[in-house]
Amino acid sequence: MNENPSAVGPAGTPPSNKLTDSIEPDRTAEFVSPVPVPALDAVPPDLYRGIYGMPMFVTIPTPDLAESAAFWERAFGFFDLFSIPGRLTHLRRWAFQDVLLVPMDQLSATQPSGELPHLTVSFACVLSQVDTIAEASESARPGSTSGPRNTAWNTVDVEVVTPENVRVIFTAGKPFDPDSAADRNLREVGISPHAE
Repeated sequence: MNENPSAVGPAGTPPSNKLTDSIEPDRTAEFVSPVPVPALDAVPPDLYRGIYGMPMFVTIPTPDLAESAAFWERAFGFFDLFSIPGRLTHLRRWAFQDVLLVPMDQLSATQPSGELPHLTVSFACVLSQVDTIAEASESARPGSTSGPRNTAWNTVDVEVVTPENVRVIFTAGKPFDPDSAADRNLREVGISPHAE
């Protein structure tokens, strides 16, 4: 927000701000960054251990989950939020700084043999966007798109490999059905997707 009182638009209105002009006024309070205001005496926020729908995260393949997790924890200050031994380590630092470490052998079927692993970034979307994203991606770059597909963690994902060889996954959460296979899968690894 511009705090300069002399910076006003026509007829004394606040100046246009491309970042906030498109945000509904009653929704702006939802978007709070954990990053402190830049200052010489800025204090980092606490590690965030809460559970939320991740707006985005990176997935990094590794030949050794334990070694990679130990490095991220010791070097960067991340902590192990959740692990499925041998399959996944979910690391976090501040809110919205999520990293998923996965074994290299769990790479996507779109990974050509002999190539370096894709960098993977995942973005949240809603169910009504999945087909549109898949169609637009396939139209922009034929052969780049895989899915949509249902996942064991109760989402619908579409995967796109960009011209830079980045694996981008758009993931939309589905409503939980307590009698579904997805619900049972999540409970088996210790996640309760809905209140008892």
